[in-house]
Amino acid sequence: AQTRRRDPHEAMAEIFNNFDRQTETRFITALEEENRESAERIKALMFTFDDLIKLDSGSAQTLMRNIDKDKLGVALKSANEEVKAFFLGNLSSRAGKMLLDDMAAMGPVRLRDVDEAQALLVNLAKDLAAKGEITLTKNRADDELVY
Repeated sequence: AQTRRRDPHEAMAEIFNNFDRQTETRFITALEEENRESAERIKALMFTFDDLIKLDSGSAQTLMRNIDKDKLGVALKSANEEVKAFFLGNLSSRAGKMLLDDMAAMGPVRLRDVDEAQALLVNLAKDLAAKGEITLTKNRADDELVY
């Protein structure tokens, strides 16, 4: 039987995806100091919270239907404007306004809670993709849809 050798960078990216943000940053930084090329390849293979903006509208809406709205608000608390705009754009204007109001009302949130909520969203996206309910892409040309 033939054994399929897996790219070690893929294996490391999978491991790094399971770290919390501080641990991930610490290891990536250390790896960049030792071997910048490997660190860049691993970062390119990782699926992170910011990669959720690569979801198509249907997949994003499916993901948001399966997550507690409070968790979504916490996850978006420290997100950049592009990520916030993506999620708000996939909600009705009324639901988006309610989410923004809820985020404003929650006040300061611990970074650890934000990291946990973001990890929850990423893991939910991976679970839904494994079930075939949504499609995850990494912006590869062969994954693009033609209409």
